[in-house]
Amino acid sequence: MTAPTGAHNASHETHDYDVVVIGAGGSGLRAAIAAHESGARTAIVTKSLLGKAHTVMAEGGIAASMGNVWPEDNWQVHFRDTMRGGKMLNNWRMAQLHAQEAPERVWELEEWGALFDRTKDGKISQRDFGGHRYARLAHVGDRTGLEMIRTLQQRAVELGIDVYMECTVTQLLKDGDRIAGTFGYWRETGSFIQLNAPAVIIATGGIGKSFKVTSNSWEYTGDGHALALQAGASLINMEFVQFHPTGMVWPLSVRGLLITESVRGEGGVLRNSDGKRFMFDYITDYFKAETADTEEEADRWYDDHINNRRPPELLPRDEVARAINSEIKAGRGSPHGGVFLDIATRRSAADIHKRLPSMYHQFKELADVDITKDPMEVAPTCHYVMGGVEVDPETQAATVAGLYAVGEASGGMHGSNRLGGNSLSDLIVFGKRAGESAAEYAAKLDRRPAAPAADVANAIAVALKPFDDNGDENAYTVQQELQDVMFSLVGIIRTGAEMEQALAEIEKYKARVKRVTVQGGRAYNPGWHVALDIHNMLTVSEACAKAALERKESRGGHTRDDYPKTDPEWGKINLIVTEENGAISITHKPLPQMPADLAQLFEEAK
Repeated sequence: MTAPTGAHNASHETHDYDVVVIGAGGSGLRAAIAAHESGARTAIVTKSLLGKAHTVMAEGGIAASMGNVWPEDNWQVHFRDTMRGGKMLNNWRMAQLHAQEAPERVWELEEWGALFDRTKDGKISQRDFGGHRYARLAHVGDRTGLEMIRTLQQRAVELGIDVYMECTVTQLLKDGDRIAGTFGYWRETGSFIQLNAPAVIIATGGIGKSFKVTSNSWEYTGDGHALALQAGASLINMEFVQFHPTGMVWPLSVRGLLITESVRGEGGVLRNSDGKRFMFDYITDYFKAETADTEEEADRWYDDHINNRRPPELLPRDEVARAINSEIKAGRGSPHGGVFLDIATRRSAADIHKRLPSMYHQFKELADVDITKDPMEVAPTCHYVMGGVEVDPETQAATVAGLYAVGEASGGMHGSNRLGGNSLSDLIVFGKRAGESAAEYAAKLDRRPAAPAADVANAIAVALKPFDDNGDENAYTVQQELQDVMFSLVGIIRTGAEMEQALAEIEKYKARVKRVTVQGGRAYNPGWHVALDIHNMLTVSEACAKAALERKESRGGHTRDDYPKTDPEWGKINLIVTEENGAISITHKPLPQMPADLAQLFEEAK
């Protein structure tokens, strides 16, 4: 669908649907396909272009217990790995559904045309990844996410689903306590657009652009999280932010750009400036401090890890990221402030070209480094937020009627830390469930909700406010300062005092953003876009910092220097974020009780 032309005024176009999906990544596309196939009139709205999503950054593979390499693998082991990786703070039902349904969703992708790498006997090949007991990541070289997007995009286009590209949603519309649609604008012309629909699925990705060093691109400003919160939904697990262990550190123009975990899955090792493979110094502490109830149990799991040829570089991501951070702080880092990731001495040039072609070209073209000969310089980069909209495990429904969330925009599935490869299977498992549930909800309504005209008029006024001439602030300046504060004070290692300082700064930014002024008209105006985005960035930053300040322990993607231990009592609690009249609050919610048959899996593993 092409963007309409429009004058610089407050008029807007409207369209009617049953289900509107915000976001065109893997979860959004899979949700839209499911909604359409369930009979709903469906539209996709994407801030960027179709196919331009962070799904393509999940390069290593799709985690699914198909047993193609290790016949012993099954959904129970995958479930157990996922729960352990999340430090048992996951919603157990989401983790169970994910593990049970992931293989079927992968085979479905294959039926739709996805071309996976194969084993010698012709099955879908599966590779090792951190935190997974068995090699279970179905992959396409090191560009699995790209193949997923290609397959889902082609399917959506074939079905004729309407797509609104380069169209930003600024507000969710409601009729009383029910969702009534979305309001936003075309980025090219600045003209406004209203999509009426009783069901809206948020699939907007993460919040990474709130941090200075991130693998996330410009779109990931926490829009879905903030839209849901402002519409009355709740967020969960917002204190848990995953810093991927391996982002590029040089040149500065590409700092933070992701280096897939499949480099380590293919045998790459981490070395410090002394050439030492340092992860062996951290693996024993991990099993004793994080995983086991007794020292004897830790020793057994350590032996099992090594005997199954599980290198220490494939510990869960939060563990590897902290180890790298420790080496850098101890003065054993690389010349540009990272450590070295070495695949050149572990794999032949032919293997690297075959199995890691994207990584080879990325370093050759962006850093003039030939990874078949030289090591890569890497350091942690803000990559993924485990927190998101609190949803029902079965349907992905939020606490507001007609609102759904999926993918990185939803919370609960990954607990305090996501295992690599679980992101792509998460997208397709719960994307399908969300689309079907939203379509069913819309079909059963006896009356279509309609947003009051006054609410639409207010949405227009809020969007146009940056054009007032009485402000003295620049949106880019506020954005940059916020990113610096979040990365330095609410980053990979946290303290209470620093987070209180961050929250004080955020309050100042909230006052300053009201004075932001942009020049020019609404067409082709990136300054206006940032002026609107910064409100969402401030919302999710405050939610993250307040939740992190409240959780007085270290767990998964949340590490506090002032509370370095994992506290069993905090392992029984989820932190819930709500907003009322612009004020963000944190409440405690008991973790759902795991059924005895699933709990028994952890006893059997011992």
